[in-house]
Amino acid sequence: MDETDERREPEERVDPASPAGEAGLTTGALARRLGVSPTTLRSWDRRYGIGPAVRADGRHRRWTPQDVEMLETMCRLTSAGVPPAEAARAAQKTAAAAVPGAPGTAGAVASSRQPVVAPRSRAAGTLPLGDVRQECRGLARAAVRLDAPAVEEQLTAAVEEHGVAVAWQEVMVPTLHAVGRKWASSGDRYVEVEHLLSWHVSTVLRRCTRPAAPAGDAPVTGPVILACVPGEQHTLPLEALNAALCERGLPTRMFGAAVPAEALAAAVQRLGPTAVVLWAQSRSTASLPLARYVAAAQWGVKGARRQPLVLLGGPGWAGRRAAGLPRPNSLREALDALSAAHTAAVPGESH
Repeated sequence: MDETDERREPEERVDPASPAGEAGLTTGALARRLGVSPTTLRSWDRRYGIGPAVRADGRHRRWTPQDVEMLETMCRLTSAGVPPAEAARAAQKTAAAAVPGAPGTAGAVASSRQPVVAPRSRAAGTLPLGDVRQECRGLARAAVRLDAPAVEEQLTAAVEEHGVAVAWQEVMVPTLHAVGRKWASSGDRYVEVEHLLSWHVSTVLRRCTRPAAPAGDAPVTGPVILACVPGEQHTLPLEALNAALCERGLPTRMFGAAVPAEALAAAVQRLGPTAVVLWAQSRSTASLPLARYVAAAQWGVKGARRQPLVLLGGPGWAGRRAAGLPRPNSLREALDALSAAHTAAVPGESH
């Protein structure tokens, strides 16, 4: 059986009060912690020697803290695309280096270690990803394991290699959708996976929103205002657009979730934006009267008054298109529309 087979086997039971139960984690407990199947752990032990240091009664595996660290390294490397055999050698080498005087194998680690208590995770398994980039699979495995360092590392690498737009559309979104589908089909399970992944997606995106200081002779143009409509709390797609705009050097003002209508109108009047993006995730929050009100805002001297381009973002606007209020179908389409609006607003540029 291949080591990536995620079919679950019956979990080894152990009495917590027994001496054997104090030696470390059972295979089933460790599998839950790492987000892999017990079969995978046994296969890694058999094929690559990534096994526990303690075997109670010569039969049941007991995984110690050092064993757990070694397996976490193994999981992180395989998620990043390292072949299992190579990942096993690296994990064993790391484990041996952490124990002074120990040989480079897991079985040589001393057995006098403290007991381990593993948090029970109901999210051990695979996510339904379909035909996606390899980065999605590694990211999904790390998210299911609740491996925050690996999630952060892989998200950062995706942005650095592909840019914000591609990383969002081809790595982050497919993985987020897979978590959402799993959550929807599993009752209350996988909530912790969705929260952790969303948090780190947001963290990585916000690192991309530090705009460079404008040059002294740069023309002054209004920023792009990004805001969720009143009652709307879903901000990740708007955060991705904000990061992608900053990557292109366009000025932005991000207002985030559930912006009150009065506050939005005041911001438009104060900033004189080139464009305003209104995000609505659900139809219940999408308000065409609000969008039309914002689009009708004017400022500037009489005879040369200006108005913002208003873009409707999000599935909440589906079927509710209005003249003069474009609804981009993708992040890339929104970027192109906003870049064109910015260019048109620059004095001396051809419109």
